[in-house]
Amino acid sequence: VMAAVQAKRMGRTVIVVGPDKHLGGLSSGGLGQTDIGNKQVIGGLSREFYQRIGKHYGQDEAWKFEPHVAEQVFEDFVAEYKIEVHRDQWLNRAPGKGIQKDDGRIESITMLSGKTYRGKMFIDATYVGDLMAAAGVSNTIGREANSQYGETLSGVATKYAKHHQFAKPVDPYVQPGDPSSGLLPGVMKGGPGKEGAADNRIQAYCFRMCLTNVAANRVPLPKPKDYDPMRYELLLRTVLAGANPYGDQYFMTSAMPNGKTDSNNKGPFSTDNIGMNYEYPEGDYATRKRIIQEHETYQKGFVWFLANDPRVPEALRQRTSQWGLPQDEFTDNGHWSHQLYIREARRMVGSYVMTQNNCQGKIKVDNSIGMGAYTMDSHHVQRYVDSSGHVRNEGDVEVGGFGPYPIAYGAIVPKKTECENLLVP
Repeated sequence: VMAAVQAKRMGRTVIVVGPDKHLGGLSSGGLGQTDIGNKQVIGGLSREFYQRIGKHYGQDEAWKFEPHVAEQVFEDFVAEYKIEVHRDQWLNRAPGKGIQKDDGRIESITMLSGKTYRGKMFIDATYVGDLMAAAGVSNTIGREANSQYGETLSGVATKYAKHHQFAKPVDPYVQPGDPSSGLLPGVMKGGPGKEGAADNRIQAYCFRMCLTNVAANRVPLPKPKDYDPMRYELLLRTVLAGANPYGDQYFMTSAMPNGKTDSNNKGPFSTDNIGMNYEYPEGDYATRKRIIQEHETYQKGFVWFLANDPRVPEALRQRTSQWGLPQDEFTDNGHWSHQLYIREARRMVGSYVMTQNNCQGKIKVDNSIGMGAYTMDSHHVQRYVDSSGHVRNEGDVEVGGFGPYPIAYGAIVPKKTECENLLVP
């Protein structure tokens, strides 16, 4: 939406095409608490977005907001600039069907509906990069080895995985102490891999839940149809062992306006569905739909378990039971977010690759397209059994302590030999 607005401001014609029915992705899908880092570097249309949010709440600008308020801001942008939006349009990903390319330039793209769109310039502003991949642009999935870009935080990272980690020993086996009984759901076979080595795993996805404890606006969170209490046996053991370093807080309840939350992962067993998303980036639409549904079932079941299972301590059950879904959010989707948090999927290997060294100021670029200011941050990637026979999480990286840094224009541009009229933010 921001790219479309900017194109219009520059006197260009523009069409927004995509599979979504709702504008805004995660910004209108529950991520109401902005991960800023340093708000002084937020400018341009981004700042204008927060100023419009602020105007709604009677402030100069606002960094916390309700999902429906964010979505309305995006809709207002589209209406004001008379931007044509084609919703529920899915790129035809069959080889040779979805993209027409000539002499290094995209000529047109075609949807499953049969609609074809032509343009001089294309922007793949999605979370998965289907157009980028179809255009033959170099990309990667998973983690690079430390050696590839001279980093220390890439690749398998057990020694950095200190946050959201089991604080006390927790048994990973169906029958405690008996490896022959098999692993509990969510625990993966084999070790984590060699420290600093590359793999094809990606950090966990979840839904950013918008919850409320205001009785007049609260809908009870439903028990999922495919609820399986065994899926949460590891959670129960974590609770009973006191293995959560954050006490009895198993998901965040960051306060948003009007008694709502932006609820994210917190703790060793939380809303992150660790290891259940590896197929998503290159999966077909049916595979992705299955993964999205599995994540919804997992997360609703997670909250249901904490609120209702009689083995959970009563105080924790009561604390969880106060929360429900807001009646006035996501009204066409059972009050549940329409957007899974795709933290990462395909990543373009463009004409420039931003690395840890850029974030920490060891390498600087002079062709900046924007600024970054947040901590280097990855959620957990896998759950495994350590050498002591206890369950551990791997992949979390939370390293900050550096100032704002410029992001290279080349990081959103493919190599010229691969495609000349595509931007991939």
